[in-house]
Amino acid sequence: MLIHEIIFMIITTIQILTRCYANATNETINNASMFPAILVFGDSTIDTGNNNYISTIIRANFPPYGCNFPGHHATGRFSNGRLIPDFIASLMGIKDTVPPFLDPHLSDSDILTGVCFASAGSGYDNYTDLATLSLSVDKQADMFRSYVARLSRIVGEEKAAEIVSEALVIVSSGTNDFDINLYDTPSPRIKLGVEGYQDFILSGVHNFVQELYNIGCRKIMVLGLPPIGCLPVQMTFARQKQNERRCIDKQNSDSQEYNEKLKKSLTDIQSNLTGSVIFYADIYAAILDMATNPQSYGIKETTRGCCGTGELELSYLCNPLTRTCSDANDYLFWDDIHPTQHAYLVVSLSLVDQILHVLQ
Repeated sequence: MLIHEIIFMIITTIQILTRCYANATNETINNASMFPAILVFGDSTIDTGNNNYISTIIRANFPPYGCNFPGHHATGRFSNGRLIPDFIASLMGIKDTVPPFLDPHLSDSDILTGVCFASAGSGYDNYTDLATLSLSVDKQADMFRSYVARLSRIVGEEKAAEIVSEALVIVSSGTNDFDINLYDTPSPRIKLGVEGYQDFILSGVHNFVQELYNIGCRKIMVLGLPPIGCLPVQMTFARQKQNERRCIDKQNSDSQEYNEKLKKSLTDIQSNLTGSVIFYADIYAAILDMATNPQSYGIKETTRGCCGTGELELSYLCNPLTRTCSDANDYLFWDDIHPTQHAYLVVSLSLVDQILHVLQ
C-alpha cells in the first residue's frame, strides 16, 4: 500500500508542476507586451536583493537560500528560488527576473524594464522599520525618484513618464507590521487594538499609494495579507506542541478583516486619483488553500519550513550549516515565514489571473 501511495504522490506532483508551467508558458505568449516595465515595492516576500546593500541583519544572500534559483546561488531572495515579481514579470513577458534597484551593476536595459525597491523586514509602520533596520516605504519612494531620474536620462523625460505610467506596479507589505507590533513582540501599537491598528496601517497604504501616483504610477496592484496565522513562526510563538501545529484562526480572521478594509479603501483611493487603476489583489485564498488542501498541489508539509526545524529558522538562522529538506516542492514554506518557489508560483498564477481580469 505504501508503494502505491508514493507512486500516486510522485505522479500527482509531476502533473501539478507540468500544468503550472504549461499555463505559465501560455500566459507569457498571450501577454507579451501588456506592460513595458514592472516596479516592485514592499517587504521580503518581493525583495529580490536590496537588503544585500544596506546595514541590516535581515538578509538572505547566502546558502541555502537560492538553491533552486537559476545558477543555484543566493541572491538575497527569501526563498529557495524565484519570488512573485520574478514569476509575474516572466508570465507577463517583461523579463525573466526582477533585479534590485540597489544592485550597483544595473544596466540601462534593467532600468528600462523595471526594478525592485522592496526591502525585507519593512512595513507601513515606522516602528517596524526601526526594529528591522530595513528600508521604509518612504525610503523606497525616494529610491523610486532616483530611478525615474536615471530613466529620464536614458530615454528622455516624456518617454520615462510614459513607461512609469504604463508599468505594472506591485505593492506588498503589512505582514511584518502585524507580526512585530501586534502579535509577537511588545509594542506601543498594542494599545490601538486589532481594528485600530488595521486602520492605522491602512492610512499608511493610502499615503504610499498617493505618493506613487504623484511620482507618475497609474497601474497599481496592492496585495493583501496572507493568512498570517498559517505562518510557521506564528505557530511557534503560540507555543503549539510538535504534533498539534495548525493555523491560528484568530490571526487568519484578522487578516481577512484587514483585506476587506483594504479592498474598499483602494476603491475609494482610485475614485479620487484621475486616470488611475488601483486594485486589491488576493494572496490569502491561494496560500490558505495550499495550507488546507496540500495534496491538491503535491505538498506534504504545511506547518514547518524546509530549512532546519522549520519552526524558527529565518535569515542567518537558515545558513550553510543548516540542514534542509530533501525536496522543497514538498513544502509550503521555505523558512519559518516565506513560501517556497513552488508555492510562490501557485500564488503568482492566481495574481496573473487577477491582473488580466482588471486590466485586460
